[in-house]
Amino acid sequence: MSRLGFRWLAGIAAVAALLAPTMNGAAVGVPVAAPHVAASGGVKPNAINNMDCNGHSPVYKAVKPGLGGLCTDPVSINSKGEAYRFLDNGQYVGHDEPSVKFISSAAGTANNMTYFMRLSTDPNASRKPTINSPKVSKYGELSIAPWFGLPMCDPKSYPQNPCAPDSDANSGASDDPNGAGSAFMELQFYPPGFAPFLDAISCDPTKWCAALTIDSLSCTFGFATCNNNCIEPVNFAFLQRNGVPAGPPSPQLADISTFTPNGQTLKMSDGDVLAVSLTDSANGLVTTVHDYSTGQTGSMVGSAANGFMNTNMADCSGTPFNFHPEYSSAKQQNQVPWAALEGGVLMQQEIGHFEACASLQNSLPFSAGPAFSDPKVFQTCVGGNEGLHQIGEGPCNPSTGECVNATTQNGAPCPSNNFASGFNCEFSDGNCMPAGSRTASLNGHPVTYTWPIAGCLDTAFQNGDLDFDGTPYQADWPDGSSGHPSSFQYVGPFSNGQAYPKIQFQTNVGASEILCDTETGAGCTAQPAGAAFYPFWSLGSVDTSAPSLPAVASGGLGGICVWNFGNVIPGQTQKAFGKTAQYGTPSTARFGGTLISAVVPNPQLSTHG
Repeated sequence: MSRLGFRWLAGIAAVAALLAPTMNGAAVGVPVAAPHVAASGGVKPNAINNMDCNGHSPVYKAVKPGLGGLCTDPVSINSKGEAYRFLDNGQYVGHDEPSVKFISSAAGTANNMTYFMRLSTDPNASRKPTINSPKVSKYGELSIAPWFGLPMCDPKSYPQNPCAPDSDANSGASDDPNGAGSAFMELQFYPPGFAPFLDAISCDPTKWCAALTIDSLSCTFGFATCNNNCIEPVNFAFLQRNGVPAGPPSPQLADISTFTPNGQTLKMSDGDVLAVSLTDSANGLVTTVHDYSTGQTGSMVGSAANGFMNTNMADCSGTPFNFHPEYSSAKQQNQVPWAALEGGVLMQQEIGHFEACASLQNSLPFSAGPAFSDPKVFQTCVGGNEGLHQIGEGPCNPSTGECVNATTQNGAPCPSNNFASGFNCEFSDGNCMPAGSRTASLNGHPVTYTWPIAGCLDTAFQNGDLDFDGTPYQADWPDGSSGHPSSFQYVGPFSNGQAYPKIQFQTNVGASEILCDTETGAGCTAQPAGAAFYPFWSLGSVDTSAPSLPAVASGGLGGICVWNFGNVIPGQTQKAFGKTAQYGTPSTARFGGTLISAVVPNPQLSTHG
């Protein structure tokens, strides 16, 4: 395999010029009602808000309680830098996030980058998802949010110290009491088919959308003090064609409109080819997606003028804030000290949040204040991924915490039947939605949502499929089969026209395994015990049956190997890096619940298909 051509790298300048009008960081205000002022002088949180991304605040109600699968995965760190599983108000909130970390010591690689990607394409619409062999799956069943990650400067986030934006003078070491305040940015993409976003995962029945999210942590160094009322505040805003948030992004003021796409929300179709840019500006981080397939562009600036705020740990009040990237370079040590993933500049897939079902049991109506209600929501999956005629987990009593049939790895009974016990168990399959059409109410008007298959998201009483029997843990990933979606395809990232010379593979799935000892690394595995399959990263040739990736400048992308995620794709996959073995070994020096490989040269620089 030969070297990646310089003609491709030369094309980055052309793309930067194309995106320049949307990358200037223009501050666009979002109209919001006059906020209440807290005693500290900051903006007082509304009763329903985004003050705890996982929805476990004892004081505030979450607009989108099921947002947990889209939050950052924290770890508890003591004053010695030793890390343990994090509990949000007594509940485990771990994630499963297979990732590639890109490493470079060059200035600008942590605050100015561009990726190129092609969205996955689901099987032909005539092929409805099925629960039995031969399996037909949609991408929304496999990953609820492919995303790109970046550390952000936030002096009001863990460990509550000042930070210098865009500077390698910041320390991200977990054992440094003088380390810089750090937040975690994720630019997330949401697959179609499983709407609405308020209590499920999709913006639209057929279209993709994307959002800028920034999670902070309201704890001091060594987790000596935390404010459990607002422990993981999150800013959230869809990328918009006019750059104006659909609703208030801040943790304090987020409402139904924040999570409801409007006419300006960037919508993308299966197979669309995108340029994705993350660039700092005077007003904060600018995230931009240009859709080559439609010519449309969406963007969002993480700025005070757009309604972004950081959070006062003392009283949960908000202060308008411009969020900037924390570091200048993507050195290996430049990371968020409180996050389970060792990132970093990350390319990632959020998995472990779908179980296909033959039918559903145990009603669990959903509402987010008077503005939205979805009455036909359930708790328990029957058949499908649970097994023929088998009944899944739940119901749970939200008032008492008591649950029925709670299980964990390998289908073993959970040590507790209370979802507030902190055990790594699947207490309920909810939220679950039936196949076909159902009617909800949005702002007093009926609205119809249609799912192609009955399914459960495993977000209501724990974060994720903790017995590992759902669709993401079956071999239903992209593999060239006509019944499976095509792979996401990625090229990059590139910063100032240069690629990143080194990478690491990693996943934090170990921490979600009850059999994993996060101190010693024993039992921390990918694939997890109980899973029939675990997806992996690979490099391969461009799929010639799909629309070509962008031909930027003179050289285009002909023959260049692209990153894929899922399974081996016959005729395309060139390198699979040991498949699940690519994730390496438990990172016991930092947190054994994260598996990570050795640092290796970036293989995309030395191969083409």
